[in-house]
Amino acid sequence: MAKVRAARADEARALTELVRRSKAHWGYGSAFLAAVAPELRIDAADVTARRIVVAEDAQGVVRGVASLELELDLEGDGPRARLGLLFVEPSALGRGFGRLLYRDAVRRAAGLGVRKLLIDSDPHAAGFYRAMGAVAVPVAAVLADGRPAGAGPGELVRFEAAPVPPPAWVRAWTGGGPAVHVGNVAEFNAQFADASLDREQRAAHHYACLAAFYSPYPAALVLPRTVPSGWIGLVGRQLGWGPEVEVYDGLVERGPGLSDVVRARPALAGRLAGAGLPLVPWGLTEPFGRLAGRPWRPRELRYESKAAAHALFGRILAAGGHPGIVLPEQWRAATRRAAVRLLAARAGAGESTVLKSEHGVGGSGTTVVSPAQVRGAGGARAVLRRLPRGPLLVEEYVHGPAEPGAPRDLTYDGFVDDAGRVHRVGGAVMDVEDGGYRGATVGPGVVPQWAQRPLLDFGDAVGRELAAAGYRGWFDVDFVADGAGRLAPTETNLRLTGPSVAFMVAARLDELRGTGHLVRIADRVELGARLPEAQLDELCEELARGCAELGAVFVPAIPTGAFEPAPWLGVLVAAYSGEVLDAAEALVRARALAVGAMFDPPDQDQERAQSSKSKTEAGLRVT
Repeated sequence: MAKVRAARADEARALTELVRRSKAHWGYGSAFLAAVAPELRIDAADVTARRIVVAEDAQGVVRGVASLELELDLEGDGPRARLGLLFVEPSALGRGFGRLLYRDAVRRAAGLGVRKLLIDSDPHAAGFYRAMGAVAVPVAAVLADGRPAGAGPGELVRFEAAPVPPPAWVRAWTGGGPAVHVGNVAEFNAQFADASLDREQRAAHHYACLAAFYSPYPAALVLPRTVPSGWIGLVGRQLGWGPEVEVYDGLVERGPGLSDVVRARPALAGRLAGAGLPLVPWGLTEPFGRLAGRPWRPRELRYESKAAAHALFGRILAAGGHPGIVLPEQWRAATRRAAVRLLAARAGAGESTVLKSEHGVGGSGTTVVSPAQVRGAGGARAVLRRLPRGPLLVEEYVHGPAEPGAPRDLTYDGFVDDAGRVHRVGGAVMDVEDGGYRGATVGPGVVPQWAQRPLLDFGDAVGRELAAAGYRGWFDVDFVADGAGRLAPTETNLRLTGPSVAFMVAARLDELRGTGHLVRIADRVELGARLPEAQLDELCEELARGCAELGAVFVPAIPTGAFEPAPWLGVLVAAYSGEVLDAAEALVRARALAVGAMFDPPDQDQERAQSSKSKTEAGLRVT
């Protein structure tokens, strides 16, 4: 396994030769190399003064060298440092040593309090630094020997990165270290026995792949379904994990039980629970409590009920202090006949209505019905006949902002630690279509300015109530924005969520590449064809390269949907700007949909055209 270590003074001459070989690899002439030789030399005294480190391969052979050099804060914008050296042995290029050294430099810079890392890159390395997340800055170019840039060789490109340590909530979530991630999505859903949920939990087993992102630093993943062999390798490279992440997959192909299956394998259970690492589930369940040795307190989850959450929201608002929050009315229909009467009365008054099951997830069991839709269906009774059986909540529909494209669905994420302290993670904008969750975006500036304070303050208040009620773990609060610039809370989720996964990835990328990432999770990206596993791996590698060329990061989040009859992928994309983020998502969707074209014969279009022409000439109707 490759690793980074501090350089030794007695290695100075050998490291100088490595740097010269690396520079010469790009075809520079001897005269130029002689001119820049002083800039490339490493003296014994430099090893400590310039904070020089080396990258070794698994056999202990030095393959690369980097320096991190602090600078005076002459511009008054905080501590600065320079990546003075980053060179890789030519024979080792493309094997990850440069990425390892760069990420180590960003991490060390953050630990030293550096807020701006400067990089003057050889033009041949500019693509590498862009892919690493450094941002090109428009300054006058300089040469390696300090002369103004011209048309000659050696012209440098200036980049900057903004190192940042992990946020406080990451350290509080799992102690800032690795954790064991248990993908018990189906197990969590099954305990509510909601009629709107798939009995076989197929969707839940796919969604369990998000266990890769339950914290920024997984030590092991426990997954119900078998995942592609190349998937975790690509995810690990994108997120800077070492090869030591263990994957235990294929444990439950059908049915909800994952924790009990692990417990039925004493060696596996002992390895996971006895490693001294936190066990992080999708959500709390009685079987998980047995696996983790955690007391099971079922009342912790009572606010997973949409009716109980609505009552909780009402109590918080009754206490005052949240002027930007408005609570939609909600009625519990004890019988279907009562639900029919409520829906018919609201439709007759010209009001749209939200019909909810008690514990639906991801929009399952939630239906928005307009008066026109009630009439078109043949009445309220006909509408309800199409819905899953079970208790229904009837809720006032909140009309959204009039501005096209204005955020409509927002969410707050946070968690309650074991001591009962509430940790705010942040706000996100969700992609919701016809009441169904499709994805979310997190990052700086995503939540509109007007909504930030009411969303965060109300989410904190919900967290305090959950803590007082005994809940410990992750939670979110979902909102819809109304036309008057207010937020209406709609439900809590006492578990991890799609947005929480985006927050984890944003925190990890900020630590690896510099602060400021926007991250979008898209639950379903349609594939043009079902692919064999090897071709799926190739597609994901291609998407990673394509996004890197845009200055974005691609991470496959849910690979197992690719093997369904109607194939799809769950994906994460990240970038420093909304424009690049949108472009990356568009690229991923277009290339994913285009994979079916590879199965068309090259001359298929020509054959179709000739066939159509022949039929037309024969007097046949072509459709």
